[in-house]
Parts: sequence; C-alpha cells; structure tokens
Amino acid sequence: MVIDFSITILLKEKLKVHRYISSSAGFTVAASSNYLVNRLWTFSSTNPKIFTEYGKFMIISIIGLAINNLFLYLFEKKVRFYFAKLFAIGVTLVWNFLANYYITFTY
Repeated sequence: MVIDFSITILLKEKLKVHRYISSSAGFTVAASSNYLVNRLWTFSSTNPKIFTEYGKFMIISIIGLAINNLFLYLFEKKVRFYFAKLFAIGVTLVWNFLANYYITFTY
C-alpha cells in the first residue's frame, strides 16, 4: 500500500500525470514488489518455475488493477480521491490474496 500510494502521489501531485494513469502505475510497481514479498515470505514458495509463477501473479494483478480502477471510479465521485483509492486497495487486496493463494502459489 505504501509503494502504491507513494508512486501515485508522486505522479499525480508532483508530475501532474492523469489520476488513473498515476494510480495504475502505482498499482503495477506495488504488484511487482508484492510478488517478491509473497513468494519469499507470505507463501514461502519453492516453485522452480519462477517466470510461470510470476506470470500467474501478474495476470491476477491485472485483474486486480481492473477491480481497483472500477472501485476508484465508482467511489471517487462520492468521497475524495485518496479515500476512494484506499477503499479500492482494500477490495483489491482481498481479491489478490485469495486468487494468489488458490492459483499462483499452489505448487
């Protein structure tokens, strides 16, 4: 979440990149770092097919990105952008954990 917000804020507020592009970039950088954390710590994966595992993880993350942007779009009109982003991250976190638990790290 820290990486996601940091990249989003840097791009949106400092570099004036569109909010959805900023949010997507933050999400993508966070997803890649999350793969490493999940592989090494959360799931302690020993799967030798790292590229296949990473591919599954990124497909799940791309679906998560769609979920994230959908919730961001739905809620940013009701609450401030960063509150909507916080909610979207929470929903996406649940999706990503469950999908990766049952699909990516089942080796």
